[in-house]
Amino acid sequence: MAISEENGREEILARSDIRPSQLAHIVLRTAQFAVMRDFYLAFLNARVAYENAFASFLRYDEEHHRVVIIAMPGLAPVQPRASGLEHYAFSYASLGGLLATYQRLKALGIRPDWCLNHGFTMSIYYRDPDGNQVETQFDTMACAQADAYMRSPYFDINPIGVDFDPEVLLARYLRGDPMGELIRFGSAPYPDGAPHIRPGGVPDYDFDGALFASTSAPAG
Repeated sequence: MAISEENGREEILARSDIRPSQLAHIVLRTAQFAVMRDFYLAFLNARVAYENAFASFLRYDEEHHRVVIIAMPGLAPVQPRASGLEHYAFSYASLGGLLATYQRLKALGIRPDWCLNHGFTMSIYYRDPDGNQVETQFDTMACAQADAYMRSPYFDINPIGVDFDPEVLLARYLRGDPMGELIRFGSAPYPDGAPHIRPGGVPDYDFDGALFASTSAPAG
């Protein structure tokens, strides 16, 4: 939204402490234009703000566009072993919103790629049709708490997080378990012997939170 700046323009230009007000949008180039557009329309519950044969501008909130899909026929597939963007994330206002999105996407055949309690977020990752990793998350800490957690001994040991089974977490949420319990490490472990939802090639990490208690780090 444009802001009136009729006065004080010299003072504004002289400031050296100005930072971005938000991360506004992402733009993805693809060789499968319609498939990618339709995926993000479904994934984000978005709508098309504008589209032509070359680009589709998608929005889901007050911003005029959040995701743009650019058609570029002949592109090579995403290369997971090449330098570049690892993933991008979309936040939800509640744990229920995150889990409702998980349920909705599951019904559409869109399955998670990774489910992690990062300590400061509960995060469910997916892959789009081109292979880009996309995170959905719910913040479990205020910024000051997250800062303190990232300075904790446990985060130094395990900055990745602890796995959770989304079906176990969903069942506990529906059962009415307290939020303070649901966002803790180990709140939704996979059943014994069940495979974890996790992409291949990730580095070693304390996926079950076994080292957490010994470090006395807060989480949630």
